[in-house]
Amino acid sequence: MTETQVQNPRVVFDGVLERIGGSFVGDPTLLRKVLAAALANGHVLFEDYPGLGKTLLVKVVSRVLGADARRVQFTPDILPADITGTKVWDTDEGRFRLEKGPVFTNVLLADEINRAPPKTQSALLEAMEERQVTIEGDTHILPPPFFVLATQNPIEQEGTYPLPEAQMDRFLMKLSTGYPPNLAAEREILKRRIAWQKEDPTADIQPAMDIESFRKYQMLCETRIFVHDDVLDYISTLVRELRSHPRLEIGPSPRGALALLRASRALALLHGRDFVTPDDVRMIAIDCLAHRSIVEMEQALEGFRSEDAVADVLNKVRPPFRFKRGA
Repeated sequence: MTETQVQNPRVVFDGVLERIGGSFVGDPTLLRKVLAAALANGHVLFEDYPGLGKTLLVKVVSRVLGADARRVQFTPDILPADITGTKVWDTDEGRFRLEKGPVFTNVLLADEINRAPPKTQSALLEAMEERQVTIEGDTHILPPPFFVLATQNPIEQEGTYPLPEAQMDRFLMKLSTGYPPNLAAEREILKRRIAWQKEDPTADIQPAMDIESFRKYQMLCETRIFVHDDVLDYISTLVRELRSHPRLEIGPSPRGALALLRASRALALLHGRDFVTPDDVRMIAIDCLAHRSIVEMEQALEGFRSEDAVADVLNKVRPPFRFKRGA
């Protein structure tokens, strides 16, 4: 990859991040992680308290990327066909035709995904893993790119269904928007609300690129980012150490290691490099691995979290320091 090829994505996505930050007040690192997940064509689950801007963030991201986006408000009575679609009888043509559901899009905004019953959640598994849906025996390929940006609130129990481990494993990352970090950020949120003169400003956001251009950057991320064997060993060691952590019942599968690899390559591209560093891996490790790990019941009652286990392993495993591009 030439220097121009390295710098061009960095310039482009710095502009994308600036455009996202113009509508969403939040941690720049969080925004970079969201963009990295999109570049890696991975799904993201946002879990945080109500009112912290989860839905606004996913709407802003899809708008800035120029992606076709559909939003689904998940409720206890939603059916699988409400997501995937169904076949209906066309009296004019005398045959069944496919009525596509909202899953036929580039970005599916799944709002409060844990309010849907397990049967409906399972309808998303095929779409999230294989980028296709099966409707009445016929398989339909989803338009690339396709990724799910989902939200859920951690404190509401009534009318919610916890996501099963199989579906949690489909998410590349689990992120949290968090509270505004300081008084200035809190004030900026209020000032922007006054300037917008509306609750939702996303209709006025101009895309920073088109979806075809974004697709090309996804391919660049997949095919042109070098990963040294030492960095591969580092990722593998982190995952294996996590599986043997004494306070975990279950550690991440190889899919977790692959997720960490994909996200690290995307971060390298965002940073203007054509190779992955251990810092890329460390920056994203908790977000990619913690939701794939299950804490033992006794440890969970004591307040120990899977994020703590990943942090323990990051402190324990020494990253490689001497490697170079192509070595």
